[in-house]
Amino acid sequence: MKIAIGLADDHQLFLKSLTMLINSMDRFEVSVQALNGEDLLHKLETMPKPPAIQLIDVDMPSMGGEQATKAISSRFPLVKTVALSMKDDDMSILSMLRAGCCAYLLKDIHPDELERALLEIHTKGFYNGDTSNINYRRLLLTAQEADSVNITEKEKAFLRLAASDATYKQIANEMGLSERTVDGYRESLITKLNVQSRVGMVLEGVRRNIVHI
Repeated sequence: MKIAIGLADDHQLFLKSLTMLINSMDRFEVSVQALNGEDLLHKLETMPKPPAIQLIDVDMPSMGGEQATKAISSRFPLVKTVALSMKDDDMSILSMLRAGCCAYLLKDIHPDELERALLEIHTKGFYNGDTSNINYRRLLLTAQEADSVNITEKEKAFLRLAASDATYKQIANEMGLSERTVDGYRESLITKLNVQSRVGMVLEGVRRNIVHI
């Protein structure tokens, strides 16, 4: 039996194209489509069984992605919600993760990576593609060293604030530190946690139970 996937996006052409793509995959099939959050919740409540994974666009009329995700997390806690958007700014990503999404995918994702992400979400409960992008700085630490590094209390405090919608300047003010010092904490954690971005840093912090969102 294939794994059921739900889709919610207000662009009908994209919705139909994505449905065809997912239905062509060996392990997945689309069980519900919706054009907005209200439409999605109505359909989920009338279905005999909700999908295992629900892909949700961030910007939709009549209840956007963040509000819809919160509602799904509350009413259908077993559904793994995943943001799918063209927006890649930190605040949009963090807001969807805080709402309950276990992953944030961009709409220009390669079909092979989408299938890989869906499999990982289904089996592990989350997907962080950021950790698969390796650059020179990440090569300075081996996987074993990255797992064994110590996170200082100041870095933990910074990481908890980084999981909010505060800017780095606001974080510096909250911690009573200079922006340069906060930049140092960010760079240190990015290296220690073997990630590339603020979102990857927060997700890895969640995985290690350093921070909760």
